[in-house]
Amino acid sequence: MVPGWVFSCMSIFSRLFLLFVGVPLLELFILVKVGQLVGVWPTVGLVVLTGIGGAVLARLEGMRTVWKLRGELSRGRLPGEALMDGFAILVGGALLLTPGIVTDLVGFSFLLPPTRKLLKARIRKGLEKRLQSGAISITHFGGFPGPGGSGWPTDVSPRSDVQDPSGEIVINPVEAPKD
Repeated sequence: MVPGWVFSCMSIFSRLFLLFVGVPLLELFILVKVGQLVGVWPTVGLVVLTGIGGAVLARLEGMRTVWKLRGELSRGRLPGEALMDGFAILVGGALLLTPGIVTDLVGFSFLLPPTRKLLKARIRKGLEKRLQSGAISITHFGGFPGPGGSGWPTDVSPRSDVQDPSGEIVINPVEAPKD
């Protein structure tokens, strides 16, 4: 009898095989076909142009996302949407650095806001489904507020700043032992 984890590892290995062997072979095949249709130099030019264009677009979208993240943090909100945008832009930029036509198309889809929005919605829906089914579980360790209480040990306050008589704020003062 083969344990269940072996099958899940095989699935991971087959996915990695497709990613690292299948995708480059597909890209090579498409580049050769495009090169046969339009010539070598136009094909090389296409790869270089998409790389440069992708780098410029990734930089612009990345800066916009940084400003969005800062805005959310300054309002005291968790920047979940901005973090997802940042991750999508990172993936899109990495795909555009990989020479090829398919990876460029996928990379641009992660960089352009309308298609990125659709991709994020699909990813979010998939994550929610996996959370509900139990395929993904979230565990946290002490120090974070949780559903059962504050998450802080009872003898430690998360913020123990005090104001001394002179009016200055003293952060986490050390108190002398009481007799």
